[in-house]
Amino acid sequence: MSKLKSSLGRGLDALINQQNFDESNPVSNYKEIKIDDGKDYDILVKIPVGMISPNPYQPRMNFDPEALDELKRSILSNGLIQPITVRRFENKYELISGERRLKACKDIGYRDIPAYVIKVETEEAMLAMALIENIQREKLNPIEISIAYKRLMDDCHLTQEQIAEKVGKDRTTIANTIRLLKLPKEIQDSLIKEEITSGHARALINLPSPELQLETLYKIREGNLSVRKVEQLVKKLLRFPEVENKRAISFVPKTNSISANLSDIEDKLRKVFGTKVLCKQKQDGSGEITIEFYSYEELERLFELFEIISKSYN
Repeated sequence: MSKLKSSLGRGLDALINQQNFDESNPVSNYKEIKIDDGKDYDILVKIPVGMISPNPYQPRMNFDPEALDELKRSILSNGLIQPITVRRFENKYELISGERRLKACKDIGYRDIPAYVIKVETEEAMLAMALIENIQREKLNPIEISIAYKRLMDDCHLTQEQIAEKVGKDRTTIANTIRLLKLPKEIQDSLIKEEITSGHARALINLPSPELQLETLYKIREGNLSVRKVEQLVKKLLRFPEVENKRAISFVPKTNSISANLSDIEDKLRKVFGTKVLCKQKQDGSGEITIEFYSYEELERLFELFEIISKSYN
C-alpha cells in the first residue's frame, strides 16, 4: 500500500480511487465524486499537490513550526482527516482553505491530496469564501482574524451583522476583534507572539493614546499581569490621566478662565477620548462640548469608555 493511500483513511479512500495522472489534461484526471451532504461542495477529488496554486487571499501571516510538525505527525499517523478546499482556476486549482494541510502534505512528500472542489465564479466571491473558510477552519491568531474581518467589510462590502452570521459569532465580537487593528504594531506583535491575550489587548484599546497603551504593555510584560489586573489599571489611568494614583484634576476650570484655556481643555479631552473634541463657550459662560466619531465602531469604543469612567466613580 502506498504512503498516500494509507494516509487517506478508510473514509476518504472509499470515496476516491487512485488513477494515473495524465499531464495533457490535468483537471479531468481524477474521478469527480458527487457529495450529497447538504454542503456547498460540488465534488471530492484527489489532486496532485503541484497543481494547486496558493490562496491569493490567505489571511494567515505566520506558521508555527511546532504546530506544523505536530500536524505532519498526525497526518502520518492518522491520515488527512479533513480535505482541503479549492476552486478550478486556469486549468489548474487555486487553494481556498487548508494551507497548513497542503504545506504539511508537501513537506511529508505526498504526491496527491484529497480536496473539495467548489464553484466560485467572481473574485469578490473568492475573497469572501477564502476568508470565511480560513476563519472557520484554520487556527488563525487574533490579528489575522481582525484583518480578515476588515477585508470582508472593505473588499466584500459585508456588514458586521453579515460577517457575524457567516462565521457564527455575535456582532459585538466582530466589532471588538476589528478594533484590535487600531493598537500600535508592537502591541499587535505581542498578541501574535502570545505574550498577551485578546483580553489584555481589548483592555488596552480603551486607553486614549498609543504612548499610554505601550507604557501599559511594558507593565504587563514586566509584572506578568492578568487581564483583570490590566482592566483595573486601565480604569485608574482613565480616571487619573495625568498622574496615576493621584487625585484627578478637573478638566473644567472656573468660568472666568474658560476662554483663555479653551484650546488646552480640548487638547486634554482629545487625549482622554482619543478623538477630536470641540469646546464652544457662550457669552453667559455656558457652552457645549462636541465629541466626534467616524464610524459605528468608534461610537461603540466611546460608549465603552464612558461606561468605564462612570464605573470608576461609583
